[in-house]
Amino acid sequence: MEHFTMLYGVLSQFLDETFIPNMAELMGIYGRICTNSFNILDVNMNTIGVGIYLGASVMDHSCKPNVIVVFEGTTIIVRTLTDLPSLDWSQIRISYVDLLNSNKNRREELHSSYYFECDCERCKKEEPMAEAAACPNLSCDSPCSIEGDECEKCSTKISAEFKETFREVIDFTAHHLEKMKTMAYLDVSKICLKKQKGVMHKFNIQHVRTLEMAHIAAVNLKCWEDAEFYGKKLMPGYLLYYGEIHPLTGLLYLTVGKIQLHLEKPKEALQALTKANTVLSITHGDKHSIMEEELRPLLYQADMESNSA
Repeated sequence: MEHFTMLYGVLSQFLDETFIPNMAELMGIYGRICTNSFNILDVNMNTIGVGIYLGASVMDHSCKPNVIVVFEGTTIIVRTLTDLPSLDWSQIRISYVDLLNSNKNRREELHSSYYFECDCERCKKEEPMAEAAACPNLSCDSPCSIEGDECEKCSTKISAEFKETFREVIDFTAHHLEKMKTMAYLDVSKICLKKQKGVMHKFNIQHVRTLEMAHIAAVNLKCWEDAEFYGKKLMPGYLLYYGEIHPLTGLLYLTVGKIQLHLEKPKEALQALTKANTVLSITHGDKHSIMEEELRPLLYQADMESNSA
């Protein structure tokens, strides 16, 4: 309601009262925008605006979608992620929320923004790694529940001191991730990652988010060695939560490949860019500008430099 009141105030500054709908009608328009609009994304999947696309708005939600939405300018493009037996719009599913979140957080966001409870296949399954601690036994890679008293795989005891440390690191990380929503900081990300080491499981979503912040910050600062390192560390988390065929997975391969070319690692770059090509040709299509103007020239460069190395 606060957001609606603010928008009404802005409209009042720019429009004569005779052009502003009455409060009830304006509330109806606002509700339709909130529930049927799409964030318009640039080639890097950053939000640059909001649009109403009536045809696309018929698609329902799933946390395990079978189609993805990308944009070419302001043109919306719906791409299938899996083979469909027929074009039945009642079976088409996109994700309304970021998939790099726990079941609990995705459900809360869906309920607060779209007013429904998700009961998709993914939400029905437990995600033990999403909020997991690392096993206190450093040679064991099993995720541990902080509510338990021992590791289910190796039976290492989880002490009260370890549990307290885990909770402190969770709170510390959550605080700084919230602060970095608008700007990623490399030094802060590194501090968080240092505290998480040996405490958070590698697939804990907070840990994956911190790696993401470190990678983004390193790219922005042109710290290419750090950007490559954190990009490669981030990839397993993206593959787990977004899946192999997802625009953000493809873009991460593309970014890492581009960085490796800059670092004069053409063979590694060629591998990353080839994977990017496999993913983005599905999520964006061969004729999308990111393929024609960015990926293909980089692939050609990596291929040429690999053969001459």
